[in-house]
Amino acid sequence: MNPLLYFWLFLKGSLFSTGGLGNLPFLHQDLIALGWADETDFLAAIAVGQISPGPNGLWTIALGYLTYGWLGSALALVAITLPTLLALVVVALHRRLEGQPIVQDFTRGIALGVVGLSFGVSWVLFRATVSDWRGVAIVLAALALAASKRVPVIVVLALGGLAGWLLYA
Repeated sequence: MNPLLYFWLFLKGSLFSTGGLGNLPFLHQDLIALGWADETDFLAAIAVGQISPGPNGLWTIALGYLTYGWLGSALALVAITLPTLLALVVVALHRRLEGQPIVQDFTRGIALGVVGLSFGVSWVLFRATVSDWRGVAIVLAALALAASKRVPVIVVLALGGLAGWLLYA
């Protein structure tokens, strides 16, 4: 077993998830494909993680121990905590530099990029799903409700779903 690759697999799972069991699909796919773990390792690790006190994501440390011993548990621990520590460093750095004009311009540029991507994705989804006047009416009503900022998003989604069910059923 390659310790660097092993560490990378756990780090990748941690980077592309939001904690808890979010990294389970990544680790399952990678470790099973390499033959470094089997289903019983995952079941045991999740069981240990569920009965242990503390954060829900610590099951990965148990998986590291079950698949690679003490070194595996240490690599898993570092891999699942590193993204959070890096985020803290970035936040601290941003707080020190946020008053600089170049940082403010960069942040505005990122925000504009996110808005552009959101509109692009929304347009693709709109063209793929809306095919008649009823769909356009639902979209416009949902947009008006969301723009008012008086109706919670979950209510807008529920009303849109209800309208779709009533108009298309």
